[in-house]
Amino acid sequence: MMPIFDKLFKKTSALKLMIIGVVGKANVGKSTFFKASTLADVEIANYPFATIKPNSGIGFVKIDCADKFFNTTCNPRVGYCINHTRFVPVNMIDVAGLVPGAHEGKGMGLEFLNDLNQADALIHVIDVSGGTNEKGEIVPPGTRDPAEDIKFLELELDYWYLGILKKSWEKFSRTVSQTNMKTELALNKQFSGLGSTDEMIKQLLKNLGLEEKKLSSWSNDDLMLFAKSLRQKTKPMIIAANKIDVKGAIENYKRLLAEFPNLIIVPCSAESELALKEATRHSMITYVPGDNDFSVVGQLTDKQSQALNFIKENILKKNEHGTGVQEVINEAVFKLLRYIPIFPGGVNKLTDQYGRVLPDCFLLKDGSTALDFAFKIHTDLGEKFIRAIDVKTKRTVGKEHLLKYGDVVEIVSDK
Repeated sequence: MMPIFDKLFKKTSALKLMIIGVVGKANVGKSTFFKASTLADVEIANYPFATIKPNSGIGFVKIDCADKFFNTTCNPRVGYCINHTRFVPVNMIDVAGLVPGAHEGKGMGLEFLNDLNQADALIHVIDVSGGTNEKGEIVPPGTRDPAEDIKFLELELDYWYLGILKKSWEKFSRTVSQTNMKTELALNKQFSGLGSTDEMIKQLLKNLGLEEKKLSSWSNDDLMLFAKSLRQKTKPMIIAANKIDVKGAIENYKRLLAEFPNLIIVPCSAESELALKEATRHSMITYVPGDNDFSVVGQLTDKQSQALNFIKENILKKNEHGTGVQEVINEAVFKLLRYIPIFPGGVNKLTDQYGRVLPDCFLLKDGSTALDFAFKIHTDLGEKFIRAIDVKTKRTVGKEHLLKYGDVVEIVSDK
């Protein structure tokens, strides 16, 4: 497993993958979380704006591999697999720590918010111990209420969207009225760079009771309500409750669950995950990300042994999802964005032309059809689609067949 971490990133850097943004204040462990997820070479320091330009790297979602069903061993083209546990790549970006007033440009906030344009989802890393104040400065644990950090970041993102919406609003709304352009089409032109669609905006307008209201008559409250709703739709967010091993953090975490029942909040220790990944890379231990145990295989100093034992006793044994870092990424992709993993394969042959077994795994939106999958693999397969075969059941299905988590599908096309 050791060479895996060093070789994966060149293989995946050119792929078009979903993008997950890592956001938060300075000093909450944001860059540590990013490095623990990707092993990218980033600066980690206890001062604001240690991250200036956005960092990018490859993280992975963890799934049960389809190779176990067929009693074989896969050979991933990208990502990796350990004992029938598959790790599928996703792009991750880490932007500089945000401060209150970021949407007004404070702390270079607008520049860093704009770095998030292409993100499909956001991981908001907070210091759940309450040991980082509103400016991103280290303070004694328990000093800061982490609930305020959740509210602060959501507000900054809402105002960022509002700023985009209000830019040249009077001229924009007047032009829409004069040309009789459909409202959803006009608004989508403003926000398409953030991941909106005509249908998405049309549904939001209906839900908010704004579908029949002329843009020129929208109030400030209407503008803010629309901006907030669109932000929630195009930049869904999961909370990584970091530093869970610090005194008082667990109590804060339980309180956050009660205060924010609609948010996904996952306890984690990014520092512990990074330590385990680095120990694995240096052949000290064997560790599968997301597991709640590891095995020592190399020589350790007393200091290293004590540190790893602390992680085992205080983090891994107390959390069924290990350090929580892998769980955050999985929850972001599978629960927040509602993607499912689908493997291409053949009923009579699971290998590609190079002899690799089940070499690929694609992440598709839940609700995707066999035809959607064909287009995902290659445009020609979609355009010349005849039928598909559920390889596990050997059942022939049509183009409207809904795919399920972990399906293996063969596409039959008119070559």
